[in-house]
Amino acid sequence: MNFDIKHHAEPVLGVAELASLGVGQMAYVKPLESDEVARLFPQAPKLEPGMRLFALLSASGEPILLTDNHDAAVANAWAHDLTTVSLH
Repeated sequence: MNFDIKHHAEPVLGVAELASLGVGQMAYVKPLESDEVARLFPQAPKLEPGMRLFALLSASGEPILLTDNHDAAVANAWAHDLTTVSLH
């Protein structure tokens, strides 16, 4: 087999363009432990260790919501007309 692979001198999308894809349209639900909360939500109070939580994050990774219920995170996204995807 012979494959014709073309290399582009410049990327099709720039870094800024790639980072802005889905902003205002898409969010993702990220499961996390309470120990990880301070990194994403520095204003959050100290939480009991080992709690299973869910963060709703914008397409660019900005935190939107923190909850202990996956369905609540999805419902909040839908209330703001955001399409959700899950991270595992």
